[in-house]
Amino acid sequence: MRQIIALGGGGFSMEPDNELLDLYILKQSNQLNPSICFIPTASGDSDNYISRFYQFFKKQNCNPSHLSLFKPPSRDIESFILEKDIIYVGGGNTKNLLALWKEWGLDYILKKAWEQGTILAGISAGSICWFEEGVTDSFGDGLEPIKCLGFLKGSNCPHYDGEQDRKPAYHKLILSGAIQSGIAVDDGAAIHYIDQKINKIISSRTSAKAYKVISMNKNIIEEEMKTNYLGISS
Repeated sequence: MRQIIALGGGGFSMEPDNELLDLYILKQSNQLNPSICFIPTASGDSDNYISRFYQFFKKQNCNPSHLSLFKPPSRDIESFILEKDIIYVGGGNTKNLLALWKEWGLDYILKKAWEQGTILAGISAGSICWFEEGVTDSFGDGLEPIKCLGFLKGSNCPHYDGEQDRKPAYHKLILSGAIQSGIAVDDGAAIHYIDQKINKIISSRTSAKAYKVISMNKNIIEEEMKTNYLGISS
């Protein structure tokens, strides 16, 4: 079973007092003490980001580790990755993430891990990277399309409600044909794919949603998708 959990935003790095999305990711491994590896490439291996990962996951029933491409834990990165139950990719610069992964062959290693049953998860750049295309601010000012790994079909736009320029930019890019139709995801929401098909949409807050966004007759059609709130609704 090939699983990807793509977060629009949220998790330990954006919602430190809301554990719902990260606990959901851990539960999908069906292991009592799953090994979870954080890959912070997109942030330039930010020490603060890595520290916040450990602060949260060391308190959970799991075995956390991280992979730095600037200070590799082993020459045999493939074996290091393939022994993990969950890979969690952090946010940051998607273009740099993709460039470094391809230079190190990590894109192929992660695909192999995914095909063997390792859960792939990630936020922002760590969400965009799994799709064919994404909307990114990697190039500086403005939002632009970027070609990604293609494990999942279509395009992806994270932070749909969290950054005011995301929605209009995504609509404009789809209408112009610069990017194909896809899935937009609010901060606090995530899409759980099983075998490249959407299994469910989950959220850490009741207002967080995901949307199918397509171009039809030179207009944007935005379809809100059914979302499963992980908390207790009042």
